[in-house]
Amino acid sequence: MTKIKCLNPIANIGLDLFTDNYEMTDNFDEADAVLVRSAVMHDMEMPASLKAIARAGAGVNNIPLEDCAKKGIVVFNTPGANANGVKELVLAGMFLASRDIIGSNKWVADNKDDENIAKTAEKAKKNFAGTELAGKKLGVIGLGAIGVKVANAATHLGMEVLGYDPYISIAGAWNLSRNVKHISNVEDIYKECDFITIHVPLLDSTKGMINEEAISMMKDGAVVLNYARDILVDEEAMGKALKAGKIKHYMTDFANPTVADMEGAIVTTHIGASTEESEDNCAVMAVNEVMDFIENGNVKNSVNYPNVDMGIPSKAGRVTIMHKNIPNMVSQFTAVFASENINISEMTDKSKGEFAYMILDLDTPASASCIENLEKLEGVIKVRVIK
Repeated sequence: MTKIKCLNPIANIGLDLFTDNYEMTDNFDEADAVLVRSAVMHDMEMPASLKAIARAGAGVNNIPLEDCAKKGIVVFNTPGANANGVKELVLAGMFLASRDIIGSNKWVADNKDDENIAKTAEKAKKNFAGTELAGKKLGVIGLGAIGVKVANAATHLGMEVLGYDPYISIAGAWNLSRNVKHISNVEDIYKECDFITIHVPLLDSTKGMINEEAISMMKDGAVVLNYARDILVDEEAMGKALKAGKIKHYMTDFANPTVADMEGAIVTTHIGASTEESEDNCAVMAVNEVMDFIENGNVKNSVNYPNVDMGIPSKAGRVTIMHKNIPNMVSQFTAVFASENINISEMTDKSKGEFAYMILDLDTPASASCIENLEKLEGVIKVRVIK
């Protein structure tokens, strides 16, 4: 019986996919797999039983990826599952920044006792005049699942859209509207665009990328939208730019003491993926990833191990091996099977950074001694018998 621990509430539409071979547990120490959303796992002691962690969402900065890889724990995420929900919030952010909807609504609330509010509202409305999005330039930095959706939607609003992503995937390129102009230098977006939205992962190279230098290149009165990660933006530099009027609005989904009191910032409570549809999509994808890994050994959408997919086992045996990405590992594995007179029908071995993952389909099941000899090899992290 495979035991599943949920560290956060996960939508039932996903949990209901688990078959009778799985059971939920409240005991983290006995879990074979964990489903998580925002719970921070860095200080948790991972149990020896743990094989997989599935993040119901895209960001995985709450999970110790390298430590998990060293222990043979595959970490999955659900890229694209919440993309539409985040896209719609980004569009809402652009509308809120261009039209003073919040100020106008507050005026109505403040004057609710005015019997002549309809007449006085006509006089007050000039204080909340804004601009339209049509005809404005939007720069999209990062053309992944969310960035592509934002860029495409903005073209339908009549905006001129510039997209920047030096590492755009084939799928992203295929899905991107022909009306989006692909930019090779991010500085062109800083210099030309009225609205700039960021959709990149948090890496050493992207941390604080919207800094004082980047802001200095931007047009006066530009709007910056950050619905990706809070520390992609140097908030001290952004606060100074807002106060000076260089930046009109900073739209962010990450509340903290700095931005909560920042003049010109419009801050929401990390609700980008907080739609019923997004939560359902993430839950379904996360559960399917875990089940495919547990039952078939396949790895899809992993962030710390390579993706390897050999479908449903059709041979007599299937074994998976997590190992360090160092020379001579594959030859040692095949030698072990040969010494046991076990024929390898098919195998796939892929690497990702310091770690690698192999799936082997066998004409006869692997013996206990074969598995034991594999586990003894230097560089082997974990061996698992699937069939």
